[in-house]
Amino acid sequence: MDVRRAVERYSGGDPQAGIQSWHAFSFGPHYDPDNLRFGAVIACNEERLAPGAGFGEHPHSHTEIVTWVVEGELSHRDSTGHLSRVRPGDVQRLSSAAGVRHVERNDSDSPLTFVQMWLAPLEPGGEPSYEIVHGIADSTPYAVPEAGAMLHVRRLVPGERTAVPDAVHVYVHVVRGEVRLGGEELGPGDAARITDARDLVVEAAATGAELLMWEML
Repeated sequence: MDVRRAVERYSGGDPQAGIQSWHAFSFGPHYDPDNLRFGAVIACNEERLAPGAGFGEHPHSHTEIVTWVVEGELSHRDSTGHLSRVRPGDVQRLSSAAGVRHVERNDSDSPLTFVQMWLAPLEPGGEPSYEIVHGIADSTPYAVPEAGAMLHVRRLVPGERTAVPDAVHVYVHVVRGEVRLGGEELGPGDAARITDARDLVVEAAATGAELLMWEML
């Protein structure tokens, strides 16, 4: 198990434009050949957008883009014609396939925080697609078959325990709260990269916790 702390993330964005970003993997000018991906995950970015701030239209290809809103409301528009508002508890996925363009903004009067995870597909190309699941239930897995991955969302009350999926690769990201995993204490923004996970358990501290766990090939 390789634990990566929130303070180790690469900072980015454009603070003057109301955009703050923290990257868990090699990204843009923060090139690190030893930190390009884990399993299918090639990016796990925490983004904070001030009211009125956002990312203008930009392209993606050959990437599965999964977004989880922590607080606030994200406005999404893409070149396949989808226009959505993404709120806490929603899972949004944009399969960029051979190519798609999209816009992400905070059009509300409140700050926006979201976690965006990029996964490499098993096969390149194809037609882009879009999906949003509103209010996904706790512990209901969300499949991304194009990347051979499954997302598990867990919201734990204080002291509650949950099993880590047994898998070749598991990526655990702490959204909020504190947990104990394999003898390590993890807080908000911390992550664990687990290879050949077997019989592991996460336990929430007195604060409770919200976790995103990727089960991968």
